[in-house]
Amino acid sequence: QVQLVESGGGSVQTGGSLRISCAASGLSFSNYATGWFRQAPVKGREWVGAISWRNTFYGESVKGRFTISRDNAKNEAYLDMTNLKPEDTATYFCAAASYASTRDRDYSYWGQGTRVTVTV
Repeated sequence: QVQLVESGGGSVQTGGSLRISCAASGLSFSNYATGWFRQAPVKGREWVGAISWRNTFYGESVKGRFTISRDNAKNEAYLDMTNLKPEDTATYFCAAASYASTRDRDYSYWGQGTRVTVTV
C-alpha cells in the first residue's frame, strides 16, 4: 500500500521560512516524479513545483523563494519555503507521478496535506 505523509506545516510570520517533508512508503521516489501542490480556502488546487530524477520545476508564484529537493535513500521529498507571504497560506500536498507534470490529474498518489499559515 502506497502512502505519502507530509509533515512540517505550521504558522510562520511574513518573511519567514518553513520546510515541509514528504515521506513515502510502498513506492520508491527514485522511480517517480514528486510534485507539490497547494490549495487555499475557496481556491482551486495550484501546482507549486515538481522534481524528477533529472530536473526541478517551479510555478511562477514561488520561483526564487521555494526549493524542492529529494533524498531517494530516505525516500523523502522536501519543500523549503523562504520569504513566505500571506498568499502562501494553504494546505500543501505532495504527490507522485510517472513524470513531472503540472496537472494534478497526472498524479496517482497523494499525501493527506499539511497546513501552512503565514501571518502578517
